[in-house]
Amino acid sequence: MVPPAALCVHLCIGQAYAFSVFNLPMTKLLGITEPAPGDWALTQIGWIFSIAIVFLGLSAAFGGAWVERVGPRRTMATAAAFFGGGFLVAAAGIATHQLWLVFLGYGVLGGTGLGLGYISPVKTLMTWFPDRPGMATGMAIMGFGGGAFIASPLSVWLMGLYASPTSAGVFETFVTLGIGYFLFMMVGAAIVRVPRAGWAPAGFVPKTVSSGLVTAANVHVDEAMKTRQFWLLWGILCLNVTAGIGVLGQASAMIQEMFPGVITAAAAAGFVGLLSLFNMGGRFVWASTSDYIGRRATYMIFFALGLVLYAFVPTSGRMGSVVLFVAFYAVIMSMYGGGFATIPAYLKDIFGVRYVGAIHGRLLTAWSVAGVLGPVLVNYIRQYQIDQGVAKADAYTVTMYIMAGLLAVGLVLNLMMTPVDAKHHLPPEPART
Repeated sequence: MVPPAALCVHLCIGQAYAFSVFNLPMTKLLGITEPAPGDWALTQIGWIFSIAIVFLGLSAAFGGAWVERVGPRRTMATAAAFFGGGFLVAAAGIATHQLWLVFLGYGVLGGTGLGLGYISPVKTLMTWFPDRPGMATGMAIMGFGGGAFIASPLSVWLMGLYASPTSAGVFETFVTLGIGYFLFMMVGAAIVRVPRAGWAPAGFVPKTVSSGLVTAANVHVDEAMKTRQFWLLWGILCLNVTAGIGVLGQASAMIQEMFPGVITAAAAAGFVGLLSLFNMGGRFVWASTSDYIGRRATYMIFFALGLVLYAFVPTSGRMGSVVLFVAFYAVIMSMYGGGFATIPAYLKDIFGVRYVGAIHGRLLTAWSVAGVLGPVLVNYIRQYQIDQGVAKADAYTVTMYIMAGLLAVGLVLNLMMTPVDAKHHLPPEPART
């Protein structure tokens, strides 16, 4: 029941990937059918998601040590209160047309719930599945990628249900989602369990000797940040996410502009849905694969194969091959999701399992940086190219080559990974009798 408990939380907080369904309706809260004087601009609303991602990283970083102390149940319940309560505060901002309340509600409070909820089951899952840590975290983090599949159509349906001549239905939808997500996340908090001290699956013998990059020791979270391995992994995650998240945010516009007259808006929406499927599936498949081939080898594939695919995306556009373009990005998105799901097990290999939750939380600040860097690279370089007279179909070429270059840097960082020096290890725990 532990993976379902984790999924209860991650399927809810994965709603963040579907927040864009509210963007246009929130520009028409006063005009209802069309934007009216006083309505919020799309550029203003865009900050809501960005603030949430920033606070995801900050809460995961500063709350990681607290999670280690209080355990998954209290953390999940706290995440539910922040995430569900954030929707209610944002709903009050929508009802009173106070954008700062929406920033506070969904951005600050909701983002804090995102971060705490994201890291809450990581260590617990790895202690239940010490023989398959990649598979274990992949099961939960897959839910974060799949949460948008539930949230997107549900949100659209609710807004349609609540819409009236005097309301766009956004306020009522936020209230409904806030209450619903809180209750569902509390189910996860109620059923989660931690194994007793010293528990192990039948037939599993814990390693007592370090082997390669997999350590048998533990490193304290504060000590981990003093090692070059932590910052190498920070860079590895940041570069992998930067390359993927920039594309994810512009996928619909990109395929329409690279294949003008061939791809309709409806087809582009289908393309985005397909990418989300590969994003979700890649989290489980790649993380599970890493249990067999190792974490460094898995990231080597992410960077080496991703570098080649990004470099050939412009070629597929010039060839007019929609099939190749879609296939390239499907694989790229699977590795984007796989990077998220594999990194907790990579941390466990390098630093041990004892403080992996707190270390993972601090590493997620790389996601906050990438969440800004990726979209900025794609959006601003594209606009610069267009301003210089480059056709929209070719405006992404330079960006794709830059992404390939980022992955090449990530490849080098991954090659530099070595075991942590023994001076950083905690003393061995006394044997239990």
